[in-house]
Amino acid sequence: MPASPEPIEAVSQRLDKFLSDQLSYAAMLGPEAEALTRSGAAALRGGKRLRARFCLTGWRAVDELDHPDAHGLDDAALAVASSLEVFHAAALVHDDLVDNSDTRRGQPAAHRALQNAHGEAGWTGDPETFGRSGAILLGDLLVAWSDDLLEEGLDGAATAGATRRAYARMRRDVTIGQFLDVAEESAHVVYPDDTHAERALRIASYKSARYSIQQPLLIGAELAGADDAQLEALGHFGHDVGMAFQLRDDVLGVFGDSAVTGKPVGDDLREGKRTVLVAYARESLPEAERREIDALLGDATLDADRIAGLQRTIVDTGALARTEELIADYARRADAALTDARLGASAVGELRALARAATERSA
Repeated sequence: MPASPEPIEAVSQRLDKFLSDQLSYAAMLGPEAEALTRSGAAALRGGKRLRARFCLTGWRAVDELDHPDAHGLDDAALAVASSLEVFHAAALVHDDLVDNSDTRRGQPAAHRALQNAHGEAGWTGDPETFGRSGAILLGDLLVAWSDDLLEEGLDGAATAGATRRAYARMRRDVTIGQFLDVAEESAHVVYPDDTHAERALRIASYKSARYSIQQPLLIGAELAGADDAQLEALGHFGHDVGMAFQLRDDVLGVFGDSAVTGKPVGDDLREGKRTVLVAYARESLPEAERREIDALLGDATLDADRIAGLQRTIVDTGALARTEELIADYARRADAALTDARLGASAVGELRALARAATERSA
């Protein structure tokens, strides 16, 4: 993402130090433990550091008012923000496993990398089973690491209790949101068609909007000692940006350039994701054509021609235009939520820049 690189660099350095400690520990447990730990380090490479950026900017938005002459990043805020990146890596490992995704950021997904390592080592047994089992445990290890980093940051902090509660809520919400997403691929058949868009927005809220932007912002603000009014302003801003962010992700999941996104074109269609795009398209079609879409969604063997046909349907029904309008509406509401809020002016400017980058992206 654009804007100042310093927070990204600081988070990366904090993660490198933490991973170095973990590798030293794992080396004492043998080569298999060291290999798992290196897989964890690989899962943390790359990405936009979106959650860390919003967490640190949420912290600054409150802290700037109390310490206007302070410069640099607080060690506690840096550790807490870094812990969110580790938790995100855990979520991606498990998400790729659930979705049977082969790639992540242009590289083999964790379960595929572990599967390949099994084969290269000449071990006995089924490599695919090993890869899936290893990825479950890798995700669990990353969750444990995120807790470790969080506690390092909160050690002795006066606002530790409030920050822990915000962090715990994030973890609960995204876990439920991920299940809602998985369930909807099967459950949609028992609900009226005119409720599908609303249900898709609920999933977007819990699976992504809260977890990706709103709650990282609030975690940072709680750490800085935010009052209720500050939390309310940041919460409204964060949720609306988060919704626009997820809807943009939905668009890229159907129309994105694989060379930029690192995922195959139309991957969301092959996975059967019941997004707002799909709900809007189905609303505009007669029943027979809805059944045709339903038969294609979730087919992992969809070729380029059938993907292109589904893309044309989404465009021709106006579903893409409606989704773009919704993204713009969420972005406008988010910007308005910061107007006259008692937050640091510099941080508010950074939040607005981050919001644009999150919603006007190609990857």
